[in-house]
Amino acid sequence: MEIRADRIYAAFLRLTRRLSNRQMMMLLAVVVGALAGLGTYLFEMLLYAIKTGLTNWFPVDSAHFLFLIYPAVGIILATLFVKYIVRDNISEGVTRVLYAMSSRNSRIAAHNCWTSIVGGATTIGFGGSVGPEAPIVLTGAAIGSNVSRLVHLNYKHSTLLLCCGAGAALAAIFKAPITGVVFVLEILMLDITAASVIPLLIASITATTIAFTFRGFDPILAVTLAPEDAFELWQIPLFILLGILCGLMAWYFTSMNARIGRFFKRIDKQYKKWIWGGAILGILIFVFPPLYGEGYEGFTSLMHGNAQELFDNSLFYRFREIDWVVVLFVIATMFFKVIAMASTNAAGGVGGTFAPSLFVGAFTGASLALVCNLLFHWNVSIVSFTLVGMAGVMSGVMNAPLTSIFLIAELSNGYGLFIPLMITACISFAVDYYLDPDSIYTKQLRQKGELLTHDKDQSVFVFLKLEDLMETDFLRIKENMTLGDIVHIISTARRNIFPVIDNFGRLLGIVQLDDLREDMFKPEKYGRPISYYMIPPPDKILEHEAIQSVMEKFEDKHTWMLPVVDKQNHYRGFISKSRILNAYREQLVKIQQ
Repeated sequence: MEIRADRIYAAFLRLTRRLSNRQMMMLLAVVVGALAGLGTYLFEMLLYAIKTGLTNWFPVDSAHFLFLIYPAVGIILATLFVKYIVRDNISEGVTRVLYAMSSRNSRIAAHNCWTSIVGGATTIGFGGSVGPEAPIVLTGAAIGSNVSRLVHLNYKHSTLLLCCGAGAALAAIFKAPITGVVFVLEILMLDITAASVIPLLIASITATTIAFTFRGFDPILAVTLAPEDAFELWQIPLFILLGILCGLMAWYFTSMNARIGRFFKRIDKQYKKWIWGGAILGILIFVFPPLYGEGYEGFTSLMHGNAQELFDNSLFYRFREIDWVVVLFVIATMFFKVIAMASTNAAGGVGGTFAPSLFVGAFTGASLALVCNLLFHWNVSIVSFTLVGMAGVMSGVMNAPLTSIFLIAELSNGYGLFIPLMITACISFAVDYYLDPDSIYTKQLRQKGELLTHDKDQSVFVFLKLEDLMETDFLRIKENMTLGDIVHIISTARRNIFPVIDNFGRLLGIVQLDDLREDMFKPEKYGRPISYYMIPPPDKILEHEAIQSVMEKFEDKHTWMLPVVDKQNHYRGFISKSRILNAYREQLVKIQQ
């Protein structure tokens, strides 16, 4: 394998010896875009084959007992595939891409070029209520990362190709090249420069062209806005209300996802997770069939005004013509979608939150329109409110208003809805950001200090690791020592601060040379216990703590040196503010280069 990689690199050097760096990156962007587009097509074909083979023969006028079984089978197959074949974590695709950018030098394992396709298609095809976008984004990012590895690119160019792959994959699955670019700039937080945007555009256009070639030019949501669906000024208060509702639903989405994730983490055995996940998902899908898979068919039916199609394969099929039953069914499906999605992922399935956020948004917008039409007879357009609701919830869940606006506009050719899209997406983003400033992708990474942002100061700190900067050459003092013992020790010491530990290595306090200096030359005081001179440290740093948090403690305590301990208070070393600042300057120069 290593020999083959060297040959590829040698051939690449021969082919590109006359190209500038910018031209070379454009050429590689075409390659990555084409591969990402092909990977997306293979994913969709595999997903379609599994889903059609399992459910296409079900009668529409009754519920089928296999809805109770399929999801558990899919989760079990995906879990076994990950455990015994992949042997790596391939869930939470977008989060893993962000982690690779911040903590793995933009390197993603080669198996992610195909394993996310198999795991995601298996999970979703058997009914897992998650989206295909996260596995696809991880696949595209892995393609970009491994292409950069084959041609020996540095971190800066590797990150750019990784982002080209991620954006291209998203562009291909939605046939939306602008959305692919905006997604990278807004969610993956790549810098907006000509050197980065042009390769992104090339990769996204290439991948979208591949999608057009194999799947035709029809948009994902084949919706044509009729004259009665057009935006009118009197609807602005309704879109403001929809923005607030979408913001609240986005907060419910992220908080419920976190709660269910914590619940499953407390389950100690994998087979118990299968039982819980399979039971929850199977029952929900049996009662609410639109929850099966990613759910595109459900909100497409809503947008075409065919809410009755939601009752296909349902226990409530015979009630599909009753308006208030339709409203209640839509609202219940909206809330249960989040539980189904979170249970799928937490139980071991492979999928994302992108499509579920669109699903919940579509049902939120449709619910408002249906309620207005039922109670007030306003004849509100279900199509436009469904589309705008999709952008609203997605904007809040992902903290990405621009991505959501352009996605819905490109998906539906609904540029006539730009004003309500902007109103709803921005209000939803503001409401959700007020309730929780982190998106569903960034929460865990920010808590660990592993999140890259457009703020260069914060991004530099992400690359600094406490264990690399910690100093351990301090002489340790036992708690039962005396001043006389210390005088002999410090005669060879190069430091002016000493940690005091007990017999188990736990930190009790510190002793400073300045506090000893007055009594060091008074033999009559050599019998004093060291505890007489010991003081508590201004603060303590936990090992593996984020550097941003460490700097905040330095600023808060107005000190330049703090001890590092583990969770049991065992002494590990010291960290100095000056060493962090020196490393910061070096890393800043490295990033700029």
